[in-house]
Amino acid sequence: MAWNEPGKNGKDNDPWKQGGRDQGPPDLDEVFRNFGKKFGGIFGGSGGGSQGSSGGGSASTLLLLVAIVAALVWAFSGFYTIKESERGVILRFGQFHTEVGPGIHWKPTFIDQVRPVDLTSVRSFRTDGFMLTQDQNLVRVTFEVQYRVFDARAYLFSVVNADNSLQEATDAALRFVIGHSLMDDVLTRGREVVRQNTRQELETIITPYRMGLVLVDVNFRDARPPEEVRDAFDDAIAAQEDQERFVREADAYAREIEPRARGQVNRIMQEAEAYRQQVILRAQGEVARFEQLLPQYLAAPRVTRERLYLETMEEVFSNTSKVMVDVSSGNNIMYLPLDQMLKGGSTSGSSSALPVTPPRNLQDSQNTAPRQDGIRGSTSRDGRR
Repeated sequence: MAWNEPGKNGKDNDPWKQGGRDQGPPDLDEVFRNFGKKFGGIFGGSGGGSQGSSGGGSASTLLLLVAIVAALVWAFSGFYTIKESERGVILRFGQFHTEVGPGIHWKPTFIDQVRPVDLTSVRSFRTDGFMLTQDQNLVRVTFEVQYRVFDARAYLFSVVNADNSLQEATDAALRFVIGHSLMDDVLTRGREVVRQNTRQELETIITPYRMGLVLVDVNFRDARPPEEVRDAFDDAIAAQEDQERFVREADAYAREIEPRARGQVNRIMQEAEAYRQQVILRAQGEVARFEQLLPQYLAAPRVTRERLYLETMEEVFSNTSKVMVDVSSGNNIMYLPLDQMLKGGSTSGSSSALPVTPPRNLQDSQNTAPRQDGIRGSTSRDGRR
C-alpha cells in the first residue's frame, strides 16, 4: 500500500516520523510560547495557567520586550559628535533652542534636531558677467569672494540661504561699482580702486541682513573687453604698461642721480668754503707781514726797498726762463739758453753759443730779452734798476 493511502491518513509512511517520534520542523507558535514562558517567569508570570492565559501573557511579554529594545535604540541614537571647527545648533520641535560646542553630546531623538555649522573654514565663490561701464562700454569682469561664518544661528535663520544671498549681493555691488567706473580704469590702473569699492559696497549691503558672515577677501580676478575689440584693447593695455614701466625706470634713474648730484654740490660748497678760508687766511697773513715790515721800512727805506726787490726778483726768476747774453762781442750777441741746458742733460758737456743780431738801440736790447722757442727771456737785474 502506498504511503498516502486514505485508510491510514498517510501517517504510517510519514517521512518525518522515525521510531515513533515526530521529527518535523518546530512550530512557530510553540517557539514563541516557550519564549514567553521563560520571560513570564522572570517578570512574575505563572507557568501553570490555562492555555488562554498563557497566550495573553506571551503577547504582553513580547510587547514589553519590543518596547525595551526600542527604548535602548532610541537612547543610543541620541548621541552625536560636534567637531572642533563646528558649532551645533539645536532645534527643538523645529524651533531654535540652543547652541553646543565641540565634543560628544546627547539629544532626544525625534524631539531635537542638530545642525552643525563650520565656523573656521574659508568658503569662496566666483561671480562674473558682462557689465556696462560709466562710459557706455561693455566689459566682462570676474570677481572672487572669500568669506566664513562667525554666527551659526544668524547664518541658518536670518535669511533663507545665506550663501545665495551673499552671491546676489556681490553681483549687485559689483554692477554698481562697474557702472560708476570708466573702462580704462577697470581694465588697467584702476583695478585696486574697483576692488576696494566693491568690498565696501558689499559690506554695506549685507550688514543690515545680519547673515552671520564676515568677508575675508575680495579679489579682482580678471577684466576683459568683448572679443570683437579685444586685440585693440590688448595693444592699449600694453602701451599703458610700457608707459608705467618707463615712468618707474625714470624714477629709479632720478633716485640714482639726485644723491650723486647732491654729493657733488656738497663737495663744491666745501671746496668753495675751503678756498674762502684760504684766501682770508692768506690776506690776513699778508696784512700781518706788511704790519711787521712797515716799522723796518720807516727805519731804513733804501735797505728795505733793495731787500724787497731782491726777494721779488728771486721769486720771479725761479719761475721763468733764463738766458745768458754776452754783449761784449761785435755785431753778434752770443747767448746761452740756460733753462734748455738744465732740462736736457745731454748737452751739459758741450754748450753751443748762438749768434743773434743786436738791436739798433742798446736800450731796447737791455729792456727786451731775446726769444728762443717762443719764450721771452728775462732782463738783467741792472736793466730793471
